[in-house]
Amino acid sequence: MKISMFVLALFGFSSVVMAQDSAPPPVGQYTYASHLDVAKIISEDPVPDVCAVVPMHMTYQDSKGQQHILQYEVMGGCSNG
Repeated sequence: MKISMFVLALFGFSSVVMAQDSAPPPVGQYTYASHLDVAKIISEDPVPDVCAVVPMHMTYQDSKGQQHILQYEVMGGCSNG
């Protein structure tokens, strides 16, 4: 009985740890003073077709293998077709 309670507690603890590991990293705001360490780009938002400055997000991995999300602004595609 004690062993089964221990195993149950162990599985419960490991699921909490796994849930914490899968949480997305906080979103950082880009500034001109930002020093970025981008080893690999994982994903980027597509540039929308609007004539305005729009927020974008880039998810990347640094040289230590840690994942980051960066928010920055770009001018939209603005095609007047």
